[in-house]
Amino acid sequence: MEHITLLLGIVIITALVFDFTNGFHDTANAMATTISTGALKPKTAVAMSAVLNLVGAFMSVEVAKTISKGLVNEEGIQPEVIFAALVGAILWNLVTWLVGLPSSSSHALMGGLVGAAVASAGLGAVNGGTLVTKVLLPAVAAPIVAGVAAMLAAKVTYKLGGKVGGKTATKGYRAGQIASAGLVSLAHGTNDAQKTMGIITLALIAGGALDSGANPPVWVIISAGMAIALGTSLGGWRIIRTMGSGLTDLQPQQGFAAQTSAASVILASSTLGFSLSTTHACSGAVMGAGLGRKGGVVRWSTATRMFIAWGLTLPAAAAVASGAELVMRTGDVGVAAVALFLIASCVAIWVISRRQVVDHSNVNEVQPAVAEEPGVVTTAMAAVTVPPTVAAEAAAEAAAGTTAAVTDEALKATIPAAAPTTPAAPAAAV
Repeated sequence: MEHITLLLGIVIITALVFDFTNGFHDTANAMATTISTGALKPKTAVAMSAVLNLVGAFMSVEVAKTISKGLVNEEGIQPEVIFAALVGAILWNLVTWLVGLPSSSSHALMGGLVGAAVASAGLGAVNGGTLVTKVLLPAVAAPIVAGVAAMLAAKVTYKLGGKVGGKTATKGYRAGQIASAGLVSLAHGTNDAQKTMGIITLALIAGGALDSGANPPVWVIISAGMAIALGTSLGGWRIIRTMGSGLTDLQPQQGFAAQTSAASVILASSTLGFSLSTTHACSGAVMGAGLGRKGGVVRWSTATRMFIAWGLTLPAAAAVASGAELVMRTGDVGVAAVALFLIASCVAIWVISRRQVVDHSNVNEVQPAVAEEPGVVTTAMAAVTVPPTVAAEAAAEAAAGTTAAVTDEALKATIPAAAPTTPAAPAAAV
């Protein structure tokens, strides 16, 4: 094994921690729809995803090369810069996991790396062409391509399966979901596990333990694969709830279409070396599949929150990383301060998450809707309009030859109760 200093060891451990958070943060990408439609039990789905993430980590190193060789210039990059980048990425992952938003772990890492590199060596430390072509453009294209593909696939699926009995179709597509979910997990391993391989390789090059341009060593590939698999095995239940039922309501046919489309996009990007956000691809596919069924809807309020998180990921991680890099310029004291800040923040987020636990036992529970108080217009219209139910009852009784009297009490019973506010002024006498 290469000669590793204490600081370099801290950076490697922190990178594996990021890989671990990436695992449970992105479990939803592969398994949310499978769990929400009942194709697999939550624990079974998560265990399956963990194994396939590990297998996928050994299938390619093209994305790792993009990060270790292409995104930032290796010359002048110190291990402290890598550490600062990981601090920004880990904190963003944990914050978005806490609120249940499926943001991009990949972009958190990219943003952290760019912010720390710029703070350390200026704008020249970042290869703008690589950033645009292999990070930013795929970020925009992935959800659109996956969404359109999933919408068309869902429409075709419903059309072809229209003559098949409901139970038979559901059973068949649930089996298809299991296969496609496994494919997404495999694709996730080929893409996201490699990002940690790339960041560790870059740290080893920066610390002088590897020659410039070296590929990830075997022990780096194994440790990165194990870390992401372990994180996946825990399950990111908060984000699984959002992806599975928060964006749209999916049937097995739609889940199959969404996962197959997402897997195709992710595997293609891994082959080309694009540092694609699997979250963007899978979220776009889920929304596209939601619109692919007649009468299907997307909850755009949740989608809007998700889009905002996507837009903030790169700059937020970059800002935290650049701040951490500036603090570490003071020397060992600064490094220790940043490390303590990271540990304290992680503990605080975990403690906050315990206030409302989401796990395999309640991930599919439907959250109660928040009741809204009637507005002024609704109350006023109810006060002057004979409610349809009361009017219909009166008409029916009149047609039957009975006396129907719409009493004041009946009308009052249909008027929504006003919220407890200050007493209204007495009405002026006419």
